[in-house]
Amino acid sequence: MTFRQQVSRRRSGSGSRRRPIGVVAATVAGALAGTALVLAPTSANAAPAVDVLLAEVYGGGGNNGATLTNDFVELANKASAAVAVDGWSVQYLPAAPKPTSQWQVTALTGTVAPGGRFLVGEGKGAGGTVALPTPDVSGSINLSGTAGTVALVRGTTALTCLTAADCVADARVVDVLGYGDAVVREGAPAGASANATALARAASLADTDDNAADFVVGAPTPLNARGEGPTGPGPGEPEPTNARIHDIQGTTRVSPKNGARVASVPGVVTGIRSFGNSRGFWFQDTQADDDPRTSEGVFVLTGGVTPQVAVGDAVKVSAKVDEFYPGGVNVGGQSLTQLVGATWVIDASGQALPAPVVVDAAKVPDVYTANGPAGSPSIEALPLEPTKYALDLYESLEGQLTRVADARVVGASTSFGEMWVTVEPTQNATAQGGTLYAGYDAQNGGRVKVSSLVPFAQEPFPQANVGDTLTGVTTGPLTYDNFGGYTLAATTLGKVAKGSLKPESTRDQKKTELAVATYNVENLSPKDAQAKFDRLAKGIVVNLATPDVVALEEIQDNSGPTNDGVVAADQTLDKLVAAIKAAGGPTYQWRSIEPVDGKDGGQPGGNIRNAFLFDATRVEFVDRPGGGPTAAVGVRKDWLGRTQLTQSPGRISPADPAWDSSRKPLAAEFRFRGKSVFVIANHFASKGGDQALDSRFQPPSRSSEVQRVAQAKVLRTFVDQLLASDPRANLVVLGDLNDFAFSPTLGTLTQGGALRTLVDTLPANERWGYVFNGNSQMLDQILTSSRITRFEYDIVHVNAAFADQASDHDPQILRVRPSTGSDFLDYVEQLFEEWVDRG
Repeated sequence: MTFRQQVSRRRSGSGSRRRPIGVVAATVAGALAGTALVLAPTSANAAPAVDVLLAEVYGGGGNNGATLTNDFVELANKASAAVAVDGWSVQYLPAAPKPTSQWQVTALTGTVAPGGRFLVGEGKGAGGTVALPTPDVSGSINLSGTAGTVALVRGTTALTCLTAADCVADARVVDVLGYGDAVVREGAPAGASANATALARAASLADTDDNAADFVVGAPTPLNARGEGPTGPGPGEPEPTNARIHDIQGTTRVSPKNGARVASVPGVVTGIRSFGNSRGFWFQDTQADDDPRTSEGVFVLTGGVTPQVAVGDAVKVSAKVDEFYPGGVNVGGQSLTQLVGATWVIDASGQALPAPVVVDAAKVPDVYTANGPAGSPSIEALPLEPTKYALDLYESLEGQLTRVADARVVGASTSFGEMWVTVEPTQNATAQGGTLYAGYDAQNGGRVKVSSLVPFAQEPFPQANVGDTLTGVTTGPLTYDNFGGYTLAATTLGKVAKGSLKPESTRDQKKTELAVATYNVENLSPKDAQAKFDRLAKGIVVNLATPDVVALEEIQDNSGPTNDGVVAADQTLDKLVAAIKAAGGPTYQWRSIEPVDGKDGGQPGGNIRNAFLFDATRVEFVDRPGGGPTAAVGVRKDWLGRTQLTQSPGRISPADPAWDSSRKPLAAEFRFRGKSVFVIANHFASKGGDQALDSRFQPPSRSSEVQRVAQAKVLRTFVDQLLASDPRANLVVLGDLNDFAFSPTLGTLTQGGALRTLVDTLPANERWGYVFNGNSQMLDQILTSSRITRFEYDIVHVNAAFADQASDHDPQILRVRPSTGSDFLDYVEQLFEEWVDRG
């Protein structure tokens, strides 16, 4: 594993929780051209560096077993302004200095760009086969391959200190790395290196003044200020061969030159990523071949260094071809063909860019993908068919300039600077302007993620809701990541035209209607800002019209994500109840059962659980003792033969393996206008671990489904027990089931008609309450027993389609008139209730 780690984010929970990419405001070129140079002030000690510091040290160059021919010291600038290092030096001292030992000095000149690297080449050995990229400064110090001390010094006079204390006291010392058994070091020494390994700081460039904590041993990865890596073949590797980009990309998903070195690959720079840890540039051949399967563009990775190129530069690149799997090979996503360890020459600047490929409804095939071979579903080896399959079209354009125009937004803007648009506006359109995911074979190939190559500090990403339009043209290279698939990395971004979408409000329940809602409040804890509680409270009071019962999912404990053994959530629920009252709602009461610490999954430390809010002026909660984190609720009859729960609230089969690391269903008994109503709140296992729709494995594996089907079977057993005791029971099963109405999970619950899913009562284009990667879909569900026939069901769209969200889920509500158990009495009661409701 190398030190340059590509940015990755993990999929978790019912959707996706993501880690942001760091943003650097200026490119290297911009910094060198116009950013003021900062001369770091003199300090009294080697306090943690605030700008330039040691980033990597390698002393095995040219030694036996080494690949690189030279030692090197690499500097990095963690600040947002360029720093001049004229008059500075890199100095070296043996690990165990004698009284006569002297520091060796390499004087520095030049500037370290913001977020940039600076390579100091040092002594050359007799071995090795790969030269360093062109150093920014060259010296001749022979560093030890196993142990020693390197110092970054403000000045060129050799240090005289021979102990850690004396060196720290020298005001000229900016940073120190002692490795192996070095006497002079910061804190404890870093590990010993070897001829094939270097010491490198993490990508975050953290400086704690403890070498052991700040540096790790790994393969050397030198980068110069231009972002270039080492050149030349490694041991046993053939000499580089000249190639063009379409030769590198090939006619399948994996490059035919994967792992090989290529030389003098020509093209024009079309885009630059100047932020994060996956910086680099795209370039494209202006002399395309006549094969539609081969892309003419490719990405050059420079890691944490902004490459010193400009859009329009004509370049020739020499590098190694690499297939990178965003998120890791085991995630199952597509690979991204890229060039690593690159060097380049600029032949000309200001060149015209190739015309972008316009991606529109006419261009995208109706069929999403081919299936892989039986028993081995990978589609990597299949020849691309870009006129037949949507995924193949996008793969054939990987790295190439693409364009969309006047595209409708189907996935709202996120804090990571991305949105999803569709180039097929009539494809499974929802009533609100999204794209409906209506089946495993309805993947919606018109969806494209749009991000921006402009750092947010320079130009904030536009805020768009589902149903808005990204007007004009949006152009940039097409890339791929594991958080949305194929992505247009925009160099030119269209303008957002607002649509008509507004947060919805449902009607008030009538006097004779029981209103029951479900709401996933997304990891709610007292550590959340009051604004989140207020938003959720407004949603319950205004948008949901104060339901009589609210089943809540993802209620965290009182300490939130802090993993401290706390499991109580009274502060979380009391704070929400107070916010609801302040918003003009009733003073809800609540019921819940504390889980066993760390046993119910979700965000570590959060101990999420299900809970009920209820308005005691409208509905009675039937409290029945005995419920607990490990106690199982049952069904029994009272002395009058009426069915009741043995506990209320109570957890369903909490010891069953189906609920391992997952929330246990919470069952409760209510009475409304003299009738018993049983409500079961659920939060099934997440979809974490499933392969994405755009996976290289087709059809993709839905491994998490196994647990949800098992959970559905356990829940269904309880439902059957209750209905066997009272076939006419008023039963509501609801919550975040983390699965679709067409899934085996829901099929297990509805088999035989014991329960029915209410989403099927809505028009097809309104069956959604969650948006993931531009697909509007259903994860939350409300199901009822067959005896409930007089009801209204509504999904209240207040979150999922909006960039500004209180939660990533939309709440749902059921207004129901519970059954008496007799068709005749239900009819008579209906007439009476209509009279009551008329006042």
